[in-house]
Amino acid sequence: MTAPHPQPRLHLGVFYTGVGPQLIWTDPDAPSHTEIDTFVEIAQILERGLFDAFFLGEGLRVRENRGRVFDLDVAGRPDAITQLTALAAVTTRIGLVATQNTTYNYPADLARRLASLDLLSEGRAGWNIVTTDNAWTGANFRHGGWLDHARRYERAEQFVDAAKELWSSWAPDAIASTGGADHWARPGTVVPVERDTDLVKLRATATVPGSRQGRPVLFQAGDSDGGRELAARHADVVFSANTEFGKATAYAADLRERLARHGRTPDSLRILPGASVVIGDTPADAEEKARWVRGEQINGPRALAFLEQYWGSDLSGYDPEGPLPDIEPSDQELDPSRGTLAVEQRSGKLATIRKWRELAAERDYSIVELVREVSPGHPSFVGTPASIADEWTRYVREGVADGFNLLPHLLPASVTDIVDKLVPELQERGVYRTEYRGTTLREHLDLPPLDATDR
Repeated sequence: MTAPHPQPRLHLGVFYTGVGPQLIWTDPDAPSHTEIDTFVEIAQILERGLFDAFFLGEGLRVRENRGRVFDLDVAGRPDAITQLTALAAVTTRIGLVATQNTTYNYPADLARRLASLDLLSEGRAGWNIVTTDNAWTGANFRHGGWLDHARRYERAEQFVDAAKELWSSWAPDAIASTGGADHWARPGTVVPVERDTDLVKLRATATVPGSRQGRPVLFQAGDSDGGRELAARHADVVFSANTEFGKATAYAADLRERLARHGRTPDSLRILPGASVVIGDTPADAEEKARWVRGEQINGPRALAFLEQYWGSDLSGYDPEGPLPDIEPSDQELDPSRGTLAVEQRSGKLATIRKWRELAAERDYSIVELVREVSPGHPSFVGTPASIADEWTRYVREGVADGFNLLPHLLPASVTDIVDKLVPELQERGVYRTEYRGTTLREHLDLPPLDATDR
């Protein structure tokens, strides 16, 4: 089930993960991944390109491989809310979205920090709601690995409910409009919030009034049943890995059915699949660039490290350009310390390895060739600006997606290509704005105004 839109507006964000193989930090022209100048440059390029939002990922623990810091990729990043608050001062329109975890934060504290970002940016903040179930991350926190996979979305539901109530606990006209008033905040306009559920307990009074857009825009990423339900109930924007047209169509239909069950209209949610883009002047040029990108993202050492997760052994003595390891993998299931594995990937590894051996034998793959084939992260859209613009126009006009949340592979080059080459093609097709029409993130996304029950 799709919802065709003959005159849609395509929305774009950039998701700066900050860690993992997506970003090619080894390129001589790559900037620092921790200095503020990098984030300022990228945010200002995106604002010039009239993007809806700049997303920052979250990392509550440095990734590891077999108990050691995985230093083949960027290993750490500054706190997202801190970074985005700094960016609010050097931008004027682009939305600023912080990925924040509901498993290892506290609702009153996180709601306050997000509301502060929203207020200081004059209504440009968003919250990308994520969860985690792994004890590896939990070891950094007092509760450790106290929440199993099934319950993480139950806590997320209760957490977001509490945050929304805190954000709506200040009346819109609470603050005095003149210095002659008897009270700075009119009595009765700031209401304490109490929660006493099995996973969220608090009694708090919000310390920050609402922004121009009322509250931060809520983003949610996830493909599991629990993630889709959380999105259908609470999210203003959802993004997923369902980028291919057929999968994106099915995903959109499923979400819209869930929205209806929660009494929400399709217009209350924007669907922005995560996507990577490689642009070339010709189709052949684009394909060549895509091969280079994949080769840089999955090089020899990274390919060996990827297989080490499955073999449970040190494979550094193997040649990445040679055949798969001739030793048998350990019986133990996958090491969760990399923090990137979905729950369904953490078991059944022996069957997976058997399939890989068959594939490698059939196609005469080396280790690095196999890993490039079977590991996630292949570019989603490869082509000329015109061909990608045509494809994206089809997505939004057929109601399969409202736009895309882009994962850049090389900064600033990949975002500059999109802004300077792809955006004009989208504007020519009438599916992309030629100027910002509002000042808040909610306005950029063409979301309906919040009502009293959804503040």
